[in-house]
Amino acid sequence: MSGELLTIPETAGLLRIKPSTVRAWVLRRKIPFCKIGRLVRIRRCDVEALLADSLVPVGAGDRP
Repeated sequence: MSGELLTIPETAGLLRIKPSTVRAWVLRRKIPFCKIGRLVRIRRCDVEALLADSLVPVGAGDRP
């Protein structure tokens, strides 16, 4: 496994959302995570992939 490991608060800060939202995503398996004992860590590349997968492209009717 490669990539920088982030804590839940660090992941939330990167996405500018609440840590409770990230915890809910972990519980629902919406974002990949690593368990190290009782600690949860999320790879930065997985956060970036989540953002890329969530990108909504501009449609032809949406342009000014």
